[in-house]
Formats: sequence, structure tokens, C-alpha cells
Amino acid sequence: MRVRARSTVPLAGLAAATALALTACGGDGEDGAHAGGTATATRLAPVPKVPPGQVRPLVGRWVGPAKDYFVFKADGTGAWKRGEQTLWSGQAIPEGGGTFRFSWQGGDPQSGTYWGVRLDQDGRKLVFAGTNQTYTKAKG
Repeated sequence: MRVRARSTVPLAGLAAATALALTACGGDGEDGAHAGGTATATRLAPVPKVPPGQVRPLVGRWVGPAKDYFVFKADGTGAWKRGEQTLWSGQAIPEGGGTFRFSWQGGDPQSGTYWGVRLDQDGRKLVFAGTNQTYTKAKG
């Protein structure tokens, strides 16, 4: 009987890609100090106070094609959910022109165009830049 060794290279590559994706968006919750790494801490600006009128177009529930959704309140707080799982929660920060960036880990990244949404001209659809998926405003 012959036993063939399996390569762990594909598995290691997947683990490395996952770790990179999580740390690139601040996924470890330790202000950018990653275990075993030498990354410098990323400083987030404080989340600005957002007047309710600036986030009014976002208020409500936005349903996506993958059974996920965004929900925003009048104060600009919101969440991205799939079923009972919260994928993101925080503050929508207006950038102008129907574009909003999202807070991250209680701070304002002030950049990262992939972490926010853009409304279409009629305000009934938004595109999440992180996945380039379109979400439709739910009625009611």
C-alpha cells in the first residue's frame, strides 16, 4: 500500500490570503498591531458628528442580491447584516454627491473608497463599494 503525501501549499496560501484580508481592513481589533507582525498602528480619526439631514437618503433597509442587507437609522448609525450575523456596524459618514464612507472600529478611516456606499441619482439603489453589489431600498 502506498501513501501519498498531500501538499499543504494551497491551504497555506488560503490562510495567508484570509489573514491579509482581515488585517487590511483592521480585522484584529488591536489598533493595527498584529501578532507576529511589524505593522505600525493605524490611527483612526474620531467619527464626526453627522447632522441627520445629511444621512436622510440612507435611512431604511437596503436589500442585496445575496440575502444580505444594510439598515440605517436617522442618526446615521447602521449595520450590514446577513441573517442574524452582523458583518459591519457603525456610522455612515457623508462625503457628498450621494457617497458615504463607513466608520471602522469606532473611528473614521477618512479613506478607503471600498468601505462605503454610493446612491444612484433617484435614491432607490445603492452600490456597496466593498463588493460592487447593488442594493434596493425596501418599501415601507
